[in-house]
Order: sequence, then C-alpha cells, then structure tokens
Amino acid sequence: MNIVVRGTNWVGDAVMTIPALRELRRIFSDAKITLHMRSWAQGIFRDANFIDEILPFGQEKPAFKTVFAQAKILREKNFDLAILFPNSFESALTAKLGNVPKRFGYAKEIRSFLLTDAVTIPDWKNEKHEVFYYLNLIAEIERSFFGTTTIPGKEPRFSLKISEERKMQARKFLEKNGVDLSKKIVAFCPGSTNSRAKRWHTESYARLNDKIQNESNTNVILVGAGDELEVSLEVAAKSNIKPIVLTGKTDLAEVTAVLRVCDLLVSNDTGPAHIAAALGTKTLVIFGPTNPVTTQPWNSEIIYKNVECSPCMLRDCPIDHRCMTRISPEEIFAKASLLIYDRMPS
Repeated sequence: MNIVVRGTNWVGDAVMTIPALRELRRIFSDAKITLHMRSWAQGIFRDANFIDEILPFGQEKPAFKTVFAQAKILREKNFDLAILFPNSFESALTAKLGNVPKRFGYAKEIRSFLLTDAVTIPDWKNEKHEVFYYLNLIAEIERSFFGTTTIPGKEPRFSLKISEERKMQARKFLEKNGVDLSKKIVAFCPGSTNSRAKRWHTESYARLNDKIQNESNTNVILVGAGDELEVSLEVAAKSNIKPIVLTGKTDLAEVTAVLRVCDLLVSNDTGPAHIAAALGTKTLVIFGPTNPVTTQPWNSEIIYKNVECSPCMLRDCPIDHRCMTRISPEEIFAKASLLIYDRMPS
C-alpha cells in the first residue's frame, strides 16, 4: 500500500495530527506513508518514525499552479490511498487530479464529489479536542478497509522525537548566543503570526522575565518566527534584565530542537506551544480569545480566564482585551515556578 497524507497548513494543527499519523502507521504497518505538506513540515517531522517520506511543496501564485504541479507529482508516485487532513477544496482537487484511486476526507467546502469516501463531520466537532477530529478520519479508514474500529477510546500518542545530534546542535547554538547551559532555560514565545488578540501583552512578558531572572537565576530566551521579531524586541526593551532574543534566528527545525532542550516554554496559543508539549518539554500556555477545549496543546498547562466574551476567536480585540489583561505576571510566575522547581515562589 502506497499512502499519501495531505498535511495541514498551520504548525499547531500539524502537531495535532501526530496521534492520527501514529494510528495510521499501526493500522498499515507495512505501507509506505508519505506526508505531503508545506516545506516547513520537515522542521517538525524530520526525525519522526511513523512516516517514511516527506513530500514538500511551496505555494505558487496563482494557486492553481500549485494544484497542477502537485497533482503531476502524485501521478508519478502512483499512490493507492490519499488521506486529506485539511478541509480545503484545493487538497481534494489535487488528489483527484493526481489519480489517487481512494481519497478520504471530510465532506467540507463542496468537495465531496472529488472524494471517493467523503466522511461526515462529527456532531461533536466543536466540543472535543481537535486531535479527535483527525483520529476520527483514520478510524473511518480502518472501518472501510478492515471492518474494525480499534481507535476510539484510545489515549492519543503525541510523542515527537529529536535526534541526539540535533539536541547537541541546539545546545551549541544556545551557548553561542549567550545562554548559560549550567542554568535552567525558560523560553518565551510572545508573538502570534496570525492573531494579535492571542498575544499576552509585552509589558506582562517583560515583568515575568524580570521576576524569573531576579528570583530564580534562570536563563530567559525569546523565540519565534522572523515576522514576530518586533514583539520580542518590545519585550526586551521593557525588561530591566534583558532576555536573550533568538526570534527570527532559527528555522522551524532549529527552534524545535531548541525547545526540546529547554526546561519550560511560556507561550501564547501558537505553533511552538504544540511542538514543545509534543516533545515532552514542560509547556505553559496563555489562552485568551481561542478555545482551550478544542486546541490546548496536549499535555500542556494553561492559564485561561473565562471572561464573558471568550472564546471569541477574533484576531483583534474590539474592546479592552480583558481575557489577557486579567492574567497577571505573578500568576504565571507562580505556575512556572511549580513546573520548573516543583515549588511555589518565596
């Protein structure tokens, strides 16, 4: 069996597909499984043992060029089964034009006619964690091929491995940039590429940084994508004790390895939080406008104020951002101290 899995378009969503990919490998133990997604996926899945190949693609303009180019590649690779995690019309059209004989995906975006097996959206879609949405698709495939349903009720398996070589390179990178490896390392991810409303305020991150460095003699580093650098520089500028700004200095593969060797990540609801939690790094996520019931990074700790207007899912707050302003640096520091040192701050 030659299987192609169309991956998701966002980093956090990609991490939430890990249990589904692991179940797919269990069910089709002898198959070749290819993950077809944007080129940044290699940064997350480079050392994954549940896929055999990553087939990356970029985004050409206009978009139809990407569809035809990728469909040609799928035809050449002679896949037997396509599994579509995204709900997009474009992903279904690519698989159809790629002549993949069996095509599974959810019946969304008026694309059912492009699929051989259009799976009905479950009634619980907005009431359970997103990971179960992806697992449900694999469960339907298992039922179709084998007549069995062994997935429902199983605890999702999220573990993501990083090679020893990559961890060693991450430590060298941190040391080169001024991190004292004899101390604990706390990373902050104060940005959010696709939503300003998700961002805990830079003043709050700065106060948290000062408390951590003052009271626990711990490294604080700032991480994130290049387009989040302005936010990190604001945090650094407002801090009395300067954190080490690494935002924009790493690609996704490098920041994944860096997060693995950190002791704690404090983050907004954004992709690196999902990565760190999957790696087994202690992760504390600050939730505001989004819904932790469906998108909390698995095995993470969260801080969330259930104010009257949340979760609003808006990208910009039209009022006073109360879901974030009601979360204090002192509250985050107390939680962080428990996670790092197993004690409350003195």
